[in-house]
Amino acid sequence: MAEANYAISSVGPRDRYMMEQVEQLLEREGIHLDKNLDYTAAMLDDDYNVIATGSCFGNTLRCMAVSSDHQGEALMNDIVSHLIEYQYSRGNYHLFLYTKCNTALFFSSLGFREIARMEESNIVFMENKRTGFGDYLERLRKESIEQLEKMDDEKAGIYLEHLKMYSDSKYAVDKSFVNDDSKTDGKTEDAALKSECIRVGAIVMNANPFTLGHQYLVETALKGCDILHIFMVSEDASLVPFSVRKKLIKEGTEKLDRIIYHESGSYIISSATFPAYFQKGDNAVIKSQAGIDLHVFEGIAAKLHINERFVGSEPTSLVTGIYNDIMAEALPKAGIECHIIERKEADGKAISASTVRQALHDGDMDTVKKLVPETTYSFFISDEAKPVIDRIKQECDVVHY
Repeated sequence: MAEANYAISSVGPRDRYMMEQVEQLLEREGIHLDKNLDYTAAMLDDDYNVIATGSCFGNTLRCMAVSSDHQGEALMNDIVSHLIEYQYSRGNYHLFLYTKCNTALFFSSLGFREIARMEESNIVFMENKRTGFGDYLERLRKESIEQLEKMDDEKAGIYLEHLKMYSDSKYAVDKSFVNDDSKTDGKTEDAALKSECIRVGAIVMNANPFTLGHQYLVETALKGCDILHIFMVSEDASLVPFSVRKKLIKEGTEKLDRIIYHESGSYIISSATFPAYFQKGDNAVIKSQAGIDLHVFEGIAAKLHINERFVGSEPTSLVTGIYNDIMAEALPKAGIECHIIERKEADGKAISASTVRQALHDGDMDTVKKLVPETTYSFFISDEAKPVIDRIKQECDVVHY
């Protein structure tokens, strides 16, 4: 416990005086104030100076620091306890945090486990469930087996047997993945799979909403691999809700074979791993968060023996463009081939979900019809789509930066 009974209070975004103190404290401790915050707490001394702080965003804890003048008073314990209590009060029980490499051990003592570590960016990504990531990986494996068992395809059968055979294999592909004390490098089973010439691909897809461009990416990926995992971004932070995005992805690809579908959960492009995907952040923040997200994907790839990843080129979105650049450099080092597919065009312009959202916003259904599959168009002219379109029309800016 703290040596003195310091008060902890919430700091509203309009409380400029307190927020300036919070930012100054973070700067003194070498921490950048994250723009993606939805709750901030500050611990005050008797003179109302901020001596410790911590914040939340979604189900994550972040921007935690204690003034160097008060080190050794266990103030960080109090800040973390306060943030956890706040998260529990709003129904978030599975929590994540970013911290510096040299403070990861402290958070381990509070029950957090490392998922990924980036020494070059001095960032560690942690969660408060001991087997959280491992359980997630096992869920993906079981989902894959269930869907593969329904496929009538020789190579799908070979892949199925590999997933069953290596059911107990650990997912660590390098020292960055330390969620399990017993680690293997994943090379034996991957080498065995490659000897069978099985190409296992992956696409991570937000599809906000599903367009002809997304459909083209899936069709192109299937030409380059034997089995394709589609990870549907399940974070409900997009204008088109996940229930609709999932429906349109599946309907738009239902005539295609050899696809395994997954909901991405909290570990792929989520408010936990990559909040800058959904809300604007500095380039340095985008790069570090993209790096963490890709580190986590490498663990997923090792569990599912994924050796190819497919992504569309990105001529308009800053954040996705940065993500693609980092991916093209990082994934080959982990033995995953990265394919950046040129966007499908309509009327000489790359098809994008942003353009579709803008057309929906403007009531331009002729443009929508040109850019989306029949399944997506049928949804948006139905009564079921009215709440989604109304929400899009209420937004001033519907373009993903």
